[in-house]
Amino acid sequence: MRRALFALCVLGVLGCRVAAQDASLDSVVEPYVSKGTFMGAVLVARGDQILLDKGYGSANLEWDVPNTPTTKFRLGSLTKQFTAASILLLEERGRLKIDDPVKKYLPDAPPAWDRITIFNLLTHSSGIPNFTGFPEYKSIEPFSITAEKLVAMFRDKPLDFAPGEKMSYSNSGYVLLGHLIERIAGLSYSSFVRENIFNPLGMADSGYDSNSAIIPHRASGYSPLGATLTNAGFIHMSVPHAAGALYSTTEDLLKWERGLFGGKVLSANSLKKMTTAYKNNYAFGLVVREENGHRTISHNGGIEGFNTTLLYDPDQKVTVAVLGNVNGAAPQDIALKLAALAVK
Repeated sequence: MRRALFALCVLGVLGCRVAAQDASLDSVVEPYVSKGTFMGAVLVARGDQILLDKGYGSANLEWDVPNTPTTKFRLGSLTKQFTAASILLLEERGRLKIDDPVKKYLPDAPPAWDRITIFNLLTHSSGIPNFTGFPEYKSIEPFSITAEKLVAMFRDKPLDFAPGEKMSYSNSGYVLLGHLIERIAGLSYSSFVRENIFNPLGMADSGYDSNSAIIPHRASGYSPLGATLTNAGFIHMSVPHAAGALYSTTEDLLKWERGLFGGKVLSANSLKKMTTAYKNNYAFGLVVREENGHRTISHNGGIEGFNTTLLYDPDQKVTVAVLGNVNGAAPQDIALKLAALAVK
């Protein structure tokens, strides 16, 4: 049956699309939709074959606008892999080395940062505390802020541990990486990612999210409130910066996976660095582990109104992108189940 479906596909920019969705994959998603724990878009691909490419629920409940494969979702921490790739691009161009101390580029940084390297920031092993966990974080969340002022929030805080001693997830480190990208490249973070990643890969539906710009086909975000949904709380998109401010679509994320693992973004040496785990299975903006007997490279994202998961199996060339506009654990659960079915 599946071979017959593949025979009916047509070639497009994303490769070979099946004439009908894989029912077994669709059946994984539907229970979450029925329970109201998932709305969003889901894409599953194996090599050049699109196995599932579908929107579920509403992009906007008030206007009853459906989600589609071209709906744009905030990515949250999926942003971190684009930040990591940007750092490696700068290394390839001789603008930095990942083993450089951060103080080489921020000479006025505090003495506690003397031993912190760019590598430590990439792998969450710097010891810099996570600013989104500070008591004062909620007071700054609704307002525009520069990367420099974000860094000022945590630069003088005591380190949680000595650099390299352990891994502890820290959005501060990735905001600091974004600040370094801007200082070294002489471009805003959004411009660097657009010019060096999105445009070359044809990711026309991806960008740095904005609270004021009109962005066609952008989903609204929701949070659960008992058995119902409510509009998600407000966050100014300057706050997550290089740790979580990008938006994209499932189809653009497939272009990203194919570009990244197809040698169109980084050299083979840089890609190996990016996908080699350091501590707690964390590499550079990516988690590398064994899932169901297969190596997977993935990351989750969460931001007001949105939860996301992007997963790649390099052996089977399976991509699973689940972008949800309801807060909750459903995208990760869905992605793991879909990946288990999609792997041969």
